[in-house]
Amino acid sequence: MESPVLQPPVVRVKSPGKTGILIVNLGTPDSPSVPDVRKYLREFLMDGRVIDIPLVQRTLLINGIIAPFRAPKSAKVYKELWTENGSPLKYYGFIVEKELQKALGDDYVVKLAMRYQSPSIETGLMEFQRLGLTEIVVVPFFPQYASASTGSVYEKVMDIVKDWQVIPSIRFINRFHDHPKFIEGFVQLGQKYMASYDYEHFIFSYHGLPERQITKGDVTHKVCQFGTCCDSYHAMNQHCYRAQCFDTTRLLVQQLGIPEGKYTTCFQSRLGRTPWIKPYTDDVIRELGAKGVKSVLAFSPSFVADCLETTIEVGVEYKELFESAGGKHWQLVESLNDNPIWIETLVDLIKTA
Repeated sequence: MESPVLQPPVVRVKSPGKTGILIVNLGTPDSPSVPDVRKYLREFLMDGRVIDIPLVQRTLLINGIIAPFRAPKSAKVYKELWTENGSPLKYYGFIVEKELQKALGDDYVVKLAMRYQSPSIETGLMEFQRLGLTEIVVVPFFPQYASASTGSVYEKVMDIVKDWQVIPSIRFINRFHDHPKFIEGFVQLGQKYMASYDYEHFIFSYHGLPERQITKGDVTHKVCQFGTCCDSYHAMNQHCYRAQCFDTTRLLVQQLGIPEGKYTTCFQSRLGRTPWIKPYTDDVIRELGAKGVKSVLAFSPSFVADCLETTIEVGVEYKELFESAGGKHWQLVESLNDNPIWIETLVDLIKTA
């Protein structure tokens, strides 16, 4: 009887390919000049997920009204924001790109991209394609998911890769509003200010959205009532931007030891006359002044890098509004920027995605 032929064991070797990490923030003009600001505004506001009205109306609104008249005003504000390193949002973005690459090691290729303007998402993805990467992780820098931010990044990435002959495995980080390290980062920053001053009230100001975008995202058509529906975070409202914002506040308040009645969650940066999610930050500030509140510590936990909406809107304009309402001491808590704990957060998100 012949002896059976023994087959060698099958050994599966991990693919030698690297993983591409595309970190994506919203964007910034290339310079604070009026032409560059106008170019940025046109690209940003023509996104159908940002201003969700029919194309013809959106085109007329942006090109006929907003871009021509708003660009000169916005350019002046961008000049206030600009530093010797340029736009803070892009400056910190490149530092994070470098530090994240260092933290992840040689098995990864990290590229910074902006949803609008440069460096573009397409440039980053084309570099991954050139390198023949078989896996890509896309990390939108928006803690709370919204169609106008994270959703727009998803759409842009998929619109680019849909024409590739070989589409690699692509994973998206959907949100990280409750990630322990993300929360810890803002807690540490807040504690630094709380240790040196006894604040009467705490504001958690998030970027606003039109109410219609929130209701459109409620696939149940039952949960979103703009009443107490965001008082808790659960399976039925887990995709709601507003609910995620309130959940971020609850986690921060708990770890900072802020008592009930001493803090407010509110929303800034509204545009146009349609209803946006409430309460509005400027209205809250006026009410605090009317109540005699003299000191406020302000957080902006929907931004991971300082930008126009944090440094200028919250740090300068709201400070002036608070003081005109009778307040005495207003302090902005800076964003995570290039904080080491932000790099740790990203590493954890990427490796457990």
